[in-house]
Amino acid sequence: MNDSQYNLIADELLLTIEEAIENCGVDIDYEGVGGLLTLTFKNASKIIINKQAPLHEIWVATKFNGHHFTYENDTWNDKRAGDEFWQFLSQAVSQQAETEIVLSAE
Repeated sequence: MNDSQYNLIADELLLTIEEAIENCGVDIDYEGVGGLLTLTFKNASKIIINKQAPLHEIWVATKFNGHHFTYENDTWNDKRAGDEFWQFLSQAVSQQAETEIVLSAE
């Protein structure tokens, strides 16, 4: 993947996350600026999702830990645990929002 392809795919992911948060039915604030998306929960905890263009990765920092995702076969996957991005994000958002939330790219 070249830099242009990465930027298109990563920017699309960030926009899709914003839409999923908007439509999830739970009050989660979000702010996206220059490849950085911050989710803020009612308990003041945050999840920070950002592009790492030089590495062609997406990094996610939660209250509990950090994860690095790479794009392969049309899917973002955690480099360490192998988790699929949307499954991981749903679980992380659910933990920090203290309620069950399922997010998806649709």
